[in-house]
Amino acid sequence: MPSPPAVARTILVTGGAGYIGSHTVLQLLKGGFRTVVLDNLDNSSEVAVERVRELAGEFGKNLAFHRVPISPSYSTHVDLRDREALENVFSSTTFDAVIHFAGLKAVGESVKKPLMYYNNNLIGTINLFEVMVAYGCKKLVFSSSATVYGWPKEVPCTEEVPLCAMNPYGRTKLMTEDICRDICQGDNDWDVILLRYFNPVGAHPSGCIGEDPQGIPNNLMPFIQQVAVGRRPALTVFGNDYSTKDGTGVRDYIHVIDLADGHIAALQKLFEGSHIGCEAYNLGSGKGTSVLEMVAAFEKASGKKIPLVMAERRPGDAETVYACIAKAEKELHWKAKYDIEEMCRDQWNWASKNPWGYKSPETTNEKHLTCGSPETINGKLPTYTLPKIANGRLSTNGSLGNSNGKHHIYGAPKIANGKHHIYGAPKIASGKHPTFGSSETGNVHASNRLPRTTNGKHHSYGSLETVNGVHPTYRSFEIANGEYPTLE
Repeated sequence: MPSPPAVARTILVTGGAGYIGSHTVLQLLKGGFRTVVLDNLDNSSEVAVERVRELAGEFGKNLAFHRVPISPSYSTHVDLRDREALENVFSSTTFDAVIHFAGLKAVGESVKKPLMYYNNNLIGTINLFEVMVAYGCKKLVFSSSATVYGWPKEVPCTEEVPLCAMNPYGRTKLMTEDICRDICQGDNDWDVILLRYFNPVGAHPSGCIGEDPQGIPNNLMPFIQQVAVGRRPALTVFGNDYSTKDGTGVRDYIHVIDLADGHIAALQKLFEGSHIGCEAYNLGSGKGTSVLEMVAAFEKASGKKIPLVMAERRPGDAETVYACIAKAEKELHWKAKYDIEEMCRDQWNWASKNPWGYKSPETTNEKHLTCGSPETINGKLPTYTLPKIANGRLSTNGSLGNSNGKHHIYGAPKIANGKHHIYGAPKIASGKHPTFGSSETGNVHASNRLPRTTNGKHHSYGSLETVNGVHPTYRSFEIANGEYPTLE
């Protein structure tokens, strides 16, 4: 039976306010789908949803957003574990398919808090699947991860290599894949596509939406961009003695727009009408890029020098991992279009316009900037430039001026002696840069890049919200391999 036209289809996107989710929602809207976003905003922003609506133009009217409400049984905004809230969404709308992004995703945090990951990622997913069954929706695109491969012995990595997740986060992805295979085996009405991502980077060409991780970034590109805009002093590279062209780890990077388009291709496959069962596809560029190659490409795109701190390898980090994408090319008729230079160009465009992500010091009464909102300058998003550091002092040269002609140094409150803090360049006992990606010990505050104010408390630069007055707990003090991945 032929599938209905795209305009008649309604897609639920869990985690649709996140990095990959928001870009996918935009592509869905532009493709004529009605889209409903469900997100608890744990590691995302409602601003992204509103910017997507603006970018979608006339198709923005087809976007609905549900922030899962507070439940009496939870102390904070919850997620898919709130069965009642989930059923309310399904009872109000008939869905043709679900794209499931929602879940915790920091490798380091999952090692420290495995029960939290199993509780959130698995119980939430089981709830979702049960509600889908109850309301007759049995088509699913699942956001899996290349972490299910562990550290493959051979590259390129095909969908048929043995699966072996190496951490709790990866195991929640692998367990969810197993659940999907089991339900498809038990019920022929189900069709599920598992998309195994490698390393998404880049941003929408407009610079209005992009990656905005909370706390210390877990992946290479957001870390590089935070160094470029002055939020962090240097990038630490773990291992420069691998048997690769420049000694650093090699990974497969894919532009987030290509990845979003991969979800559209997966949906089209689901709606073809033939029974699929459960199928897995790699989404990557099919090419390996080293850490130093990525840094060089970003420096070229941004015109910024990225300071590097070389550190020793870490146990368990793989030398080279990249995808074989032949199956996706053949069966989904999908192939990545953007190269490394374009990824870095779009990443820098996002970072330069939004150096603090969706939360910016240039807001009014804690309102978030939106594309062309009244809080912007002449209807445009402000383009921030970096204050220069000379002789250990911050210069106001190039910083955005305010209405009284004085320069702002964003995130730079003055201390008692009237001097500015030197951001991103704190001194520690040894006089060396902190080694990012590892938790701090001793008497050093976990956010040891943050200078003290006169009352002895740390400013939380780059994370403007606190919880009950406490600094956010950064999700992961480990980045993986030369960054980096977590392979995601």
